[in-house]
Amino acid sequence: MTVEEGWSSLGTVALQTVGCKLNQAETDSLARKFLEAGYQVVAHDYAADIYLLNTCTVTHIADRKCRKLLRLAHRRNPGALIVATGCYAQRAPREIASIEGVELVIGNRDKHRLVEIIEDTYSSHRACSKVTETESTLLRTRALLRIQEGCSQPCSFCIVPRVRGPERSRPREEIITEVKDRVAEGYKEVILTGTRIGCYGQDKSLPELIKRILKESELPRLRLSSLEPADLTPDLLALWEDNRLCPHIHLPLQSGSDSVLERMGRVYSTPDYLRAASLAREAIPHLSLTTDIMVGFPGESEQEFIESYRFCERIGFAGIHVFPYSPRPDTRAARMENTIADGERKQRSLLMLDLARSSGQRFREQFLGRNMNVLWEGKKDGIWFGLTDNYFRVFLPSKELVANKLLSTNMVAQKENGLWGELITQGLKS
Repeated sequence: MTVEEGWSSLGTVALQTVGCKLNQAETDSLARKFLEAGYQVVAHDYAADIYLLNTCTVTHIADRKCRKLLRLAHRRNPGALIVATGCYAQRAPREIASIEGVELVIGNRDKHRLVEIIEDTYSSHRACSKVTETESTLLRTRALLRIQEGCSQPCSFCIVPRVRGPERSRPREEIITEVKDRVAEGYKEVILTGTRIGCYGQDKSLPELIKRILKESELPRLRLSSLEPADLTPDLLALWEDNRLCPHIHLPLQSGSDSVLERMGRVYSTPDYLRAASLAREAIPHLSLTTDIMVGFPGESEQEFIESYRFCERIGFAGIHVFPYSPRPDTRAARMENTIADGERKQRSLLMLDLARSSGQRFREQFLGRNMNVLWEGKKDGIWFGLTDNYFRVFLPSKELVANKLLSTNMVAQKENGLWGELITQGLKS
């Protein structure tokens, strides 16, 4: 998307996201609403009339990042309207409102009305801004689509149920229409996202939704954002017979120690998790299994950490998101004793990150010499970057224009965070 030089009747808006794929999906939706209302959407480093930050509060580090970005927006344009929404805004609206420059704080429950609220309350900020031609940072390659939000099974460490509310799902017809709209706009991949998408509509509704999307749309790729072990039913796993459903499952583990899982309030044991992972690998060829691991949960002994580390070794994940425990207000874990010292948490994080790197490299190594379809997303410093269906990065030094194309690519060499690729000239998909 390019913005022609000229004058915007309503001004410019810069949107930025901190946090999960659900947050990003909602930011993308808000960007479309601003465009429909007549605003120009610009990059967040632009001197915009309105800055919107979709916040996250899953850790204290996320809180700190949100505060920093809001202050940065105010420094960039002190006369701009600065708006905070999302989970941090829902949890601590007064705290965010006290940040210099922030004029409007909107929680998750009113996020869908954000453009309307700005129109009704802050119309005076409709500055006529000159917009020079700029290239959007969002290429139309992969679209995040929210199908549900909320969680009714709170873990002891998690603040999400408080800031997102109970589980609720979007109507099926509305989702299918939106998928078709994204295909018409040129997107090659849609990622179904939510707080707990496995709970979509109760019972077998997620498999039914996926069946209908694959049957009723011409979408080249469909990806699921995150599932729980209990979600991997035979009905769901059977859907991967359609190769448009990406062979990638993000299956949060949190800990590989059963005693820690119990304190966390997780509803599975390590044998349950291992069984689910094994079923998935049997059903889905070339499956990429990724996960989340928390280290330093209250009371996590050295032996429990070793159990977690060894379990992750045994599973052999394609990718691990490692993060240290961060106490969240009004959660059960925040009241637990035997907190782990910062230095010990950091050391355990580094050990787990080393495992994540080696595990990811071993997974990708098996694909060297193979031809795989890569969706090329963008270019940086003369190098194209894209994503395979099983969710690893491929890099391509090429002068050819390959953006938003699904191209057969040979995997030729390891790279620190992915593989180097070489285009195959026959049978390409555009």
